[in-house]
Amino acid sequence: MAAPLRIQSDWAQALRKDEGEAWLSCHPPGKPTLYGSLTCQGIGQDGIPEVTASEGFIVNEINKKSIHISCPKENASSKFLAPYTTFSRIHSKSITCLDISSGGGLGVSSSTDGSMKIWQASNGELRRVLEGHVFDVNCCRFFPSGLVVLSGGMDAQLKIWSAEDASCVVTFKGHKGGEREVGTESKMLLLAREDKKLQCLGLQSRQPVFLFVGSDAFNCCTFLSGFLLLAGTQDGNIYQLDVRSPRAPVQVIHRSGAPVLSLLSFRDGFIASQGDGSCFIVQQDLDYLIELTGADCDPVFKVATWEKQIYTCCRDGLVRRYQLSDL
Repeated sequence: MAAPLRIQSDWAQALRKDEGEAWLSCHPPGKPTLYGSLTCQGIGQDGIPEVTASEGFIVNEINKKSIHISCPKENASSKFLAPYTTFSRIHSKSITCLDISSGGGLGVSSSTDGSMKIWQASNGELRRVLEGHVFDVNCCRFFPSGLVVLSGGMDAQLKIWSAEDASCVVTFKGHKGGEREVGTESKMLLLAREDKKLQCLGLQSRQPVFLFVGSDAFNCCTFLSGFLLLAGTQDGNIYQLDVRSPRAPVQVIHRSGAPVLSLLSFRDGFIASQGDGSCFIVQQDLDYLIELTGADCDPVFKVATWEKQIYTCCRDGLVRRYQLSDL
């Protein structure tokens, strides 16, 4: 993968003013970081800023919410996308997990303030508060119906909730933990484990399919297809594996040493988020990365999608919604 490009988190606001500036940088592995800047030369009649880049960088394209930057020397290219809207009133502290219902109408999220809430995905308006876990809620997810929520907490309880009336219908107790994320595909169960192991089990046979040892604790995992999968580690590695030949990775992606916190299959590629605030989309048919901006070095803990909308949750307590149509 090409050298990562970075940009000032609030670049869209900074470049909306005459002579407004935003910094950018390129981080080639094993080489000195290249630093540059963007400068607004004025605002066009269509409301789109006219922006120039400092030496070593090129502005390929810009609109109100996205800007495409290249660094020819390092053959690096990224399109940066600013949030379409930001929800700041759902939680008062860091948001650790979120999900969007299958119909796209509702969101659910959990926070270090001890709360788990259901909200309107279009505007962040609060709909339900789910109360029952004793300590922090680690994860929350909608069932495919969009009417039921599954959650897991530090109290070693798994709970199933009604999204319609916020009642807890089932509680499973006594789970000891150890798995940081679970993924499923067809007849396989994938476990991302703290002990540096990625385990795949047969759902029907309950027998091991493979056990892969990574460079550090596995934080997240997802299937890309019936045979290909991704798993992210605490030291910043993203392993792509083929379950038919899992001993050696298909590839290892490493953009920074920040923990890989979330992986999500998306179209013909995937979305990844890391502990340094980066969140990026890799697509097979694009020769550049799409970077979701806004988090100022705060970890982006989880990503969820619905059609052309992408939602992220962050340590800064904000839910950000991005519109891929803004590209």
